[in-house]
Amino acid sequence: MTTEQELRHKLRKIAALFEGATTAGERDAAAAAIDRVRAALSAAERSEKTIEMAFRLPDPWNRRLFAALCRRYGLKPYRYPRQRYSTVVLRAPASFINGTLWPEFLQIKSALDEYLHEATERIIREEVFGNSDEPEERAGSPTNTAETFGSPADDLD
Repeated sequence: MTTEQELRHKLRKIAALFEGATTAGERDAAAAAIDRVRAALSAAERSEKTIEMAFRLPDPWNRRLFAALCRRYGLKPYRYPRQRYSTVVLRAPASFINGTLWPEFLQIKSALDEYLHEATERIIREEVFGNSDEPEERAGSPTNTAETFGSPADDLD
């Protein structure tokens, strides 16, 4: 089971990997590492054309994570009028997006998803009911009288 401290440590290790840290001392100097990535980003902006890329992130927590990661590197995520809330637009060099930003986002997202899944399962099991398994699948077909309800999240976008 992952604790919050373990998650934080894992996120620092992921950040160190993408920031190019090679020693424990460098990992502890997070500000210097972020400055190195910003310098690399700045060099990429001078040597290659920046592109505008739209990301569709329907999950609000993933959207917030992505925006925070962009801001960490001095990038400014935005959205145009009438674009959905799930859209995040970013201008940056393609090499930085593909080589650093997006892979780092995916790794952090995966670590957070794992932690949140474990925490949710534990809370449901301990506070709601001990069995939180998926509903069983029954043979046959649904009746015409069965009501279908949507998720409240369906109405957010």
